[in-house]
Amino acid sequence: MPLLIDIFPARSDNYGYLVHDVGSGRTAAIDAPDAKAIKEALTRRGWRLTDVFITHHHTDHVEAIPVLKREYDAQVTGPKAEAGKILGLDVLVIGGDVVELGETRFSVIETPGHTLGHIVYHDAAGRHLFSADALFSLGVGRMFEGQPGPMWNGLLALRALPDDTLVYCGHEYTQANAAFALSVDPRNPALNIRATEVKRMREAGQYTIPVSLGLEKATNPFLRADQPALAKAVGLAPDAPPAKVFAALRKAKDEFKTE
Repeated sequence: MPLLIDIFPARSDNYGYLVHDVGSGRTAAIDAPDAKAIKEALTRRGWRLTDVFITHHHTDHVEAIPVLKREYDAQVTGPKAEAGKILGLDVLVIGGDVVELGETRFSVIETPGHTLGHIVYHDAAGRHLFSADALFSLGVGRMFEGQPGPMWNGLLALRALPDDTLVYCGHEYTQANAAFALSVDPRNPALNIRATEVKRMREAGQYTIPVSLGLEKATNPFLRADQPALAKAVGLAPDAPPAKVFAALRKAKDEFKTE
């Protein structure tokens, strides 16, 4: 049976997601950014919340946990490595674990860097990846807690997934990310086409999510840190270690100013 996905805005720039397993009728929220937005989406769909899958401890991803547990008695699953920072977790998971939502199975992949215990949820059968703040459309999350090597390795694990995987990330940052991507990879034809389309979509008030992982592999500079052109763009030798190139790209993005 299929997995139905509802996408809705939450807070100022978060995406909220409900995933509904048709066979069992179980519904999970991916992260808990905004209780009001989640409740409105549930009402619109006529679904009842049974689960919450948490990716990391930041407030804009966990704030609604108490309300969702109280009003729906939802079971909350989240990263074992961040259990001390997230109140209300019922099930603790690590990389390699499988989380079941009725007939749908989500593999847990560890993606440290944005936070040390950040995880993502991958539905291999349906080709869905809920990447939160580990991987954005045309970008990645800030490296608040981790180191470049482990964060790059986590991205490699995501890059290894099939091209037709659909990526559902935590925020609508695509247009700003496109501006930075063009600054370091201006001769990438796929990126130039995509940046134009992103501008059109945002001006029309459309979501830029989901996006195929194949398109991300072709256009997201952070997934291409092992390419000589990206090393050159940040002033490094063509054979520089990819983790070093990734770190330089992340630093450049932190300092990037749009006009």
